[in-house]
This record gives sequence, C-alpha cells and structure tokens, in this order.
Amino acid sequence: MGRSLRVSPKCINIVNAALIKNGYPSKPKFAEQIDPSLSTVKNFFSGKPIDFENFVIICEKLGLDWQEIADKDEFNNQSTTRITTAQPSPFITGPCITQPRYFFGRQRELKRIFDLLKRHPLQNAAIIGKRRSGKTSLLHYLKNITTTPAAQLRPNQKSDWLPHPENYRWIFVDLQDPRSQSREGLLGYILQCLEMPIPNPCDLDKFMDAVSGKLQKPTVILLDEIGVGLQRCPELDDGFWESLRSLATNYTQGNLAFILATPQSPIELARHTGHSSPFFNIFGYSATLGALTEAEARELIASSPIPFPEDDIKWILAESGCWPMLLQILCRERLFTLEDGESGDNWREEGLQQMQPFVDLLDG
Repeated sequence: MGRSLRVSPKCINIVNAALIKNGYPSKPKFAEQIDPSLSTVKNFFSGKPIDFENFVIICEKLGLDWQEIADKDEFNNQSTTRITTAQPSPFITGPCITQPRYFFGRQRELKRIFDLLKRHPLQNAAIIGKRRSGKTSLLHYLKNITTTPAAQLRPNQKSDWLPHPENYRWIFVDLQDPRSQSREGLLGYILQCLEMPIPNPCDLDKFMDAVSGKLQKPTVILLDEIGVGLQRCPELDDGFWESLRSLATNYTQGNLAFILATPQSPIELARHTGHSSPFFNIFGYSATLGALTEAEARELIASSPIPFPEDDIKWILAESGCWPMLLQILCRERLFTLEDGESGDNWREEGLQQMQPFVDLLDG
C-alpha cells in the first residue's frame, strides 16, 4: 500500500487561500497546470488522503511547506520517522527555487525593485543575467516572499519589503509555456489571474477594454523567458507589446508594472529579435545578476543541516566564484558525503565534474 497524506483540518482554509493567492480561480483551472488529476486536486483541498508524491507536488505549486499543513496521523499509520525522511533538499540544483526559504542573496537588487513597487506609480524593472544566474528564482521570490508565513521562512529572514503586501496582485508568466505563446492564451491567463471575466474571443481590443480603468490594486506582471516570447511567438508582435505599454502608462492609474527576465537589456533583445515596440523602453531600472557576495554565499552554505569544515567552505567559495548555481552543486556533493559518512576529497572531483555544464558563469 502506497504512502498517503491529507491536509490537516485546521489548514483547510490555508490551502484554499493559497489557491486564490496564486491566481487560480478554481480547482479545475489549477489542475490544468499540474500532473495530478482533478479528482486528486479536489481530494487535496477537501482534506481527503492522496498519495504522498502528489501531496508534495501540489504543495510546492502553491508555495506551501507540506510538513506544515499535513495531517501526519494520516501517513498510512507509518512512524513519524518515515515522514521526516522526505525533508526538502537544502541545495536545489535543477528546478528554479520557488520557496523563499531556500533563496539567498540579491539583497541590493531586491531593495531597489521593491522600492520601485512600494510607491505610486509602480515602475518597471528588468532582471538581466546569464543562463542559470537565478533570474527565474528571483521572480518567484518577488512573488512569494511578502505573503509567505514566517514559519516557512528562515529565522530572521527579511520579508517586510512592502508596507501592505496583501493589497498586491502578482502574475507570473512563463513564456516557455505553450499556453502563453498566443495572444488569446496569454491575455486570458492574465484576466483569470485578475479574477476578471474572460471575453470570447479574448482578443487584444476586448482585453484592453476589460482592464482599462479597472485595476484598483497594485499589480505586477512577471515575464519570464521574454526572449522566447520575442523569438518564437509571432502572435506576440509589436502591436501586442505596444498595447501592453499603453495599458501600463495610460490606463491603469499607475497600478500596473512589468518585471521581465532577460539575458540582455530589453532594448538590445528587442533589436536582435527584430522588434521595435516602445514597450522595451519603459524599463527604467535594470538589475544585472552577478555572483553573490561572500557573506551571502556563506549564508547559503551555512544552511546545510550538517556544518561544513572551514577548509571545505573556502574551497567551495573559491571554485564556485560565489555563483548560486555552482554553490548549490558543490554544497550538495559535500552534504551527500557527510550524510553517508564518507571521508576524503572525492566529492570535490565529483562537484567539479557536475559544475561543467555551467562553468560559463565563471567567464568574465
């Protein structure tokens, strides 16, 4: 019999609130975004047991810590020891980081961006960086940090970036998602997140009519992989981007801002992809992601559940150049050996090998 979990009765309201907070108007719409079936999703939100793996997947999608909301008595009557064996990894090297607890550094950039968003009118920002420099993780951090419960953060982790975070709407758009690569799909998704009616057909004119003058709350649209949208999505042409610019500057009373992630400046990216829309001129602040400071890198390393010897810390700092992705890889390899009780420095060779696909981060 497989392992299963259910939401603790006292946390039912929390998970349903998380559904709305993440921009999903209904459980069927949420189920469209993940692998678990609609019936599994409905069971989750109603507090019925579902299998452990799907429980964790749904929690991660909602930005929740599964151990905080789980009714552990339902873990198939297994011991608490079995439950705690599935602790999240402190070092994440594959998927982007969606839970603020595991995001480190970028304090200077974050302060500037939140300063642009806590005053009226909201202002736009571009996050520029190499592949695997942490752009997507930073977008998720912006979206989640101010509303994540303190119990799900690190001790003393800063979260009070905005004076009234509950007033903000955050819309994360992944332009690698085929559903966001057409006008109708992308515009319908934005309206869904705004809890506004979706017209049929959902064309650009009807979208502008639906949103113009109706944004009463500060709204931030996070555009990830904007380069994909410009290179592969013919429906997202200059007319489309010009309309979004007009919306932000003329028809939303200063309540709309865009933050995009890009490998180069928005103007250069537009030029290189054959676009000339003035939309790409509205980003008055650009944050170029480089390596972490040594203090930030040491904080990441110190998150290991087993402390590292100082000699290993210095080696990790030197070999990684304090780049987050490389730090995560080397820390992961060191932690594995400490957990397995292995001695020697073989982990260093393995770590350097695992770093190879990403060593371009060290160039320049």
